[in-house]
Amino acid sequence: MAAFFTLYQDLGWSFSVLVMLTFLLAGTVKGVIGMGLPTVAMGLLGVMMLPTQAAALLLIPSTLTNFWQLATGGHLRGLCVRLWPLLLMIVIGTMIGSYTLGLGNGHGMARALGAALFVYALCGLFLPTLNVPPAAERWLGPLCGLVTGLVTSATGVFVIPAVPYIQGLRLDRNELVQALGLSFTVSTLALGVGLFWNGAVGSAEMGASVLALLPALLGMMFGQWLRQRISALLFKRIFFIGMALLGAHLMIAG
Repeated sequence: MAAFFTLYQDLGWSFSVLVMLTFLLAGTVKGVIGMGLPTVAMGLLGVMMLPTQAAALLLIPSTLTNFWQLATGGHLRGLCVRLWPLLLMIVIGTMIGSYTLGLGNGHGMARALGAALFVYALCGLFLPTLNVPPAAERWLGPLCGLVTGLVTSATGVFVIPAVPYIQGLRLDRNELVQALGLSFTVSTLALGVGLFWNGAVGSAEMGASVLALLPALLGMMFGQWLRQRISALLFKRIFFIGMALLGAHLMIAG
């Protein structure tokens, strides 16, 4: 039982409260727009701690909330058949990056995280939704998967370029939500393997990650309630602006 609290005791209670609030906010964002939990968590936690610690903390909340997301919709088998080249290359890219980059934990990884958040935000704010022709899926999917895996291993964020690619497949709403959940689940599991491989995850980190699940789930349920009462488009714009500012801060401050 002590392992659940070891990391939070090391952080101090004031930082621990901030971690819980971060996962509450990240879960709320995911509840409203269907994604964003690891992105928000990595961005905000990256200001408070080493990026590898932040990535370790999000493993359980990200995995279980994404399992929840991919389990609904009724399209899982078809999506696996269609997206397996993307998913396989995400795993391969993450493993290659974990081996060659070693999931660095210093200023370089923080700046890389900031750059990934900034690029993701600019894409969300200014780029139109891609239109991926069926003929391009056989080569573009694996390419996007490889790049996403490399970015995941360097930053702990797995949205670029997988999210724009999946959105460009013109899936219906339920398929899109389930496809994003599938991609995020595979990315999280691959990241977890990379973290274990590099010795960045132990019992203290896993215990702390389990405790972070509760505020993430509460936030997700609140976000789903909130989604019925606010403009999802406006909320998404605010989210991207926030990610851009946070990414710029991390790039400058490291």
